Amino acid sequence: MSQVHELVIVGAGPAGIATAVESYLQGVRDIVLLEKDENHNSTIRKYYKDNKRVDVDWRGQKVELDGNIYFIDGTKESTLDFFDEILQNHSVSLQTHVEVQSIEKKDDGSFEVFMAGKSVKAENVVVTIGRMGKPNKPTYKVPVSIKKKIGYTLDGCNEGEKILVVGGGDSAVEYAVDLSEKNDVSICYRRETFRRANPTNQENIADAIINKKVNPILGKNITALEDDEGRVKVVYTEIEPESYDRVIYAIGGTTPSAFLSSSGIEEADGKPVHNENYETNIKGLYVAGDITQESGGSIALGLNHGYAIACHIKGDCKVHK
Repeated sequence: MSQVHELVIVGAGPAGIATAVESYLQGVRDIVLLEKDENHNSTIRKYYKDNKRVDVDWRGQKVELDGNIYFIDGTKESTLDFFDEILQNHSVSLQTHVEVQSIEKKDDGSFEVFMAGKSVKAENVVVTIGRMGKPNKPTYKVPVSIKKKIGYTLDGCNEGEKILVVGGGDSAVEYAVDLSEKNDVSICYRRETFRRANPTNQENIADAIINKKVNPILGKNITALEDDEGRVKVVYTEIEPESYDRVIYAIGGTTPSAFLSSSGIEEADGKPVHNENYETNIKGLYVAGDITQESGGSIALGLNHGYAIACHIKGDCKVHK
C-alpha cells in the first residue's frame, strides 16, 4: 500500500495492453495490468471460435492506427500470439485472477484500486473492461433445472445435439454456421435479416440456410423457456413452441454500470462520459476500448485509445514506428 504505481490498468484486452505498451514507449516504467481471468484477451479466447478471422477493420469501419503498435488482419490464434509477443517485449506486470471491485480517488490525488482482500495505489488508472465480460442474458426466467443447457459460448456443446442459437450479430451467425457441421441447428433472431453481421458472415449464413444446414427463425420473439423432461422448451410469440438439447445466447453485452457508478464515473446514454483524451469526469481516471462504444468494439479503436491516453498522461508522444 505504500507504493504508488505510475499507472494501473484494469482489463487486459487490446485497449488495456495498448495503453500499457504505448505508456511504456513514452517512458512510463511502473505499470500494473490487472485481469480477472486467467490470461489476457479473455473475450477473444472465450467468444471467438478457433481460427476465427480477426480484422483491423470492424464491420467495415476503417480505422487508421495512430500509435506504435502495428496490428494486421489475422486469426484468433495469430492475434493472441501477437499480444503475447508485445507484452513480452515490454516491462508490463500482468496480474491475472484479480477482479477489481471499485476505484477511489484519495485526498492526495492518487487512486486506490480495490480488489478482493487487497488494493493497490496509482497516479493514473485506466478502465478497459469490455462489454462481453458481462454478456446480455434473456429477460425471461430460466428454470434452474435447465440452466446447464443454456450457454453464451460454444463451451459444453456436443456433437449431434439439436441446438438453438439466439441472436443476429457476428457471434450468433458464426456459432450457428460452425455448429451446423455436426449438429441440427436453428438460429432465432427478432429481425428479418442479419444486417448487423459483417458481409462475410452474412454470406456464410445465407449459404448455410440455402443448403438447409441452418434453420432460420427470423422475425420471431421468445417469451419463455420451460423444462421439457431435461430439454429446453422454447416458447415463441408467433409460432408453436419447440424443444432443443441446448440454447446459446449471443445477444451482446452491457456496460458494467454498477462498477462505473461505484467508482464515481459518470455515464450518459449507457456509456461512460469522457473527453477527447478518454479521461472521465475524474482527473487521472480514464476509460478505453469497447466500453466507450455503442456496441462491440474494434481492436484498432482500442489500440488508438491506448495511444491517446499514453500521450495525455505524458503530455506529448514519441513515435517509435
